[in-house]
Amino acid sequence: MLDAGTDPLVHQGRTERGLGGVITRGRDRVWAWLVHRPPLDHSQAPDPVDGRDNVSVELGMLVEGGGEPVVLVHGFTQTLASWDRVAVNLGRDRKVIRVDAPGHGTSAAVHVDLAQGARLLGESGGRATYVGYSMGGRLALRLALDQPQLVRALVLLGATAGIDDPIERRERRAHDEALAQRLEAEGVEDFVDGWMNQAMFEAVPRDGSDRAGRMTNSVDGLASSLRLAGTGTMDPPWWDELDRLDMDTLVLAGEHDQKFTGLGLRLAETIGPSAHFATIEGAHHAAHLEQPEAFVEVLRDFLAIQSGSDPEVEA
Repeated sequence: MLDAGTDPLVHQGRTERGLGGVITRGRDRVWAWLVHRPPLDHSQAPDPVDGRDNVSVELGMLVEGGGEPVVLVHGFTQTLASWDRVAVNLGRDRKVIRVDAPGHGTSAAVHVDLAQGARLLGESGGRATYVGYSMGGRLALRLALDQPQLVRALVLLGATAGIDDPIERRERRAHDEALAQRLEAEGVEDFVDGWMNQAMFEAVPRDGSDRAGRMTNSVDGLASSLRLAGTGTMDPPWWDELDRLDMDTLVLAGEHDQKFTGLGLRLAETIGPSAHFATIEGAHHAAHLEQPEAFVEVLRDFLAIQSGSDPEVEA
């Protein structure tokens, strides 16, 4: 059992309110209605909020455990539930903050670009180690570039700093717009099933829980994410900014994900000596879903190096 004294907020039984509902901190664990929530009725969903105008909005989040904080940021069409197996492991000795990214889950009504999404992410997680997968990697990377004081360490899985060629960026934006229109025509269920039929997701377990989590998303939320936070919106790309990063960074890719292995190697090389690259054995793009034990092992090795090395964390 975790010691409640490791986190004064847990000991005090603090309650937080966010876009997704009420989160109550119990003695050993933080529970929220969204852990066992029924499928969302998006006919009753709140009106979209455009945070690009600096409107005060919050991301839905779930906090578990106690200790040094780790923020987990999921990929496109997922929700914070996609980190279940990882969070259970890390929550034994760390404070795990899972966030519903803009346009997803309980943050479905938050329609923002990557820069504003990164700002909201930082407001949710505070100073912590940030772990981002794919789209979540773009958000975490943007936060590290814009507010490095909040990012104690950075972990990027299946991520990129953007598309170099301006014509290809324009084509990617057009492609994502076409996807958004298809989503609006088909609905979430057909769109997600089509999305998951891509070769890059062929190794994701088809146990029902992953699909069920994705089905809680809304058409408007996912469409806004495609239009505002896709890789094509990284214009100009961020490669020339990466040498500003000096926090410890771990860049990961699935062993069989050739595209993001190449991009990951380039990320680590461009960031410089504070970055390291590794692959997750037996995995393709969604390594944390395909090989969660191997992913956690690599992540824990990296986190162990960070422990006790942060002068800004109170003893």
